[in-house]
Amino acid sequence: MYIVIMAGGSGTRFWPASRESLPKQFLNIVGDRAMIVETYERIRPLAPDDHIILVIGQQHLAETERLFAGRAVRILAEPAGRNTAPCIGLAAKYVEHLGGKDPIVIVPADHYIARPEVFRSGLVQAAQAAARGAIVTLGIIPTRSETGYGYIERAAEPEENNLYRVRTFVEKPNPEMAADYLARGSYFWNAGIFVATPRTLLAEFTSYMPSFARGLEKLRAAFDTTEFPEALQALYGNTEAISFDYAIMEKTTQPVYVVPSECGWSDVGSWYSLYEVRKEHDRDDLGNIGEGDTLLLDSKDSFVVSRGKRFLAVLGLTNVLVVDTEDALLVADLNKSQEVKRIVERLKESASKDLL
Repeated sequence: MYIVIMAGGSGTRFWPASRESLPKQFLNIVGDRAMIVETYERIRPLAPDDHIILVIGQQHLAETERLFAGRAVRILAEPAGRNTAPCIGLAAKYVEHLGGKDPIVIVPADHYIARPEVFRSGLVQAAQAAARGAIVTLGIIPTRSETGYGYIERAAEPEENNLYRVRTFVEKPNPEMAADYLARGSYFWNAGIFVATPRTLLAEFTSYMPSFARGLEKLRAAFDTTEFPEALQALYGNTEAISFDYAIMEKTTQPVYVVPSECGWSDVGSWYSLYEVRKEHDRDDLGNIGEGDTLLLDSKDSFVVSRGKRFLAVLGLTNVLVVDTEDALLVADLNKSQEVKRIVERLKESASKDLL
């Protein structure tokens, strides 16, 4: 088995803690280690280090090498972010270059898993099915009516124990549809976790991203040489940014399966998601979580984070998010934390580039 950890995202919804120079996956968001390291430790029992490939942004190469110093993991540095499809295609071609034929487990670097053993068990089952030529995904059994995730609809009956054919992938639903999906019990959250052999993946790219597939073939000779960065730059300069879901999964005619999982997954996609992950253990009697040098009085259901040098006091507020860093302060409605990326978009339009 090979493992690909995708770590090229920008983490804009975790501003002001997450920045272009050090996005979410390189921060200690949950636990005392960077999320990319937490992900590595979670999947490390499944494969030796030289079968683990980190796909990162070029600007984060030095930090990645620092975090993984002394470990024999392989690192591919993308010259520009092009979403998950090119990332996965590049990794599949590299595994082929290494002579690998076994299934590749593809996981994001910035997710939280409460029950790693359950998670790994699901991946092992997925890999067994993928070895037969299928594309397999983990489906997270939903715990609430959630509009922020895409969904996977399964067939009525399993083809074997805990393995179902996928009927369809569904975009983020409205509240009524999300409630219906939860009630039906045949829909799972789409966590963006895929398992397939390099042969299967590269055949899909040949079918649905043929120009990119031809570019990957030309890139083959440059792997693990000094010519690789320039060759990859040329390829990515002519490659569209597109997700693996849109480029491949919604078009493929190959068998696609889903393994249901109750692994305690969260995409930790926003400050509210982090609040949800931490509230079981860290909140006080009024639902507040304070991190760092903080004080909350007569407040409830609030999240206050001090990562700068200041003491933060919150008085008489409900559902408030306060995040303080050394150079920026965020104050928001906790329930609107998904929209923090709008602040980043506005900063990109302004002269405040030093805050990105």
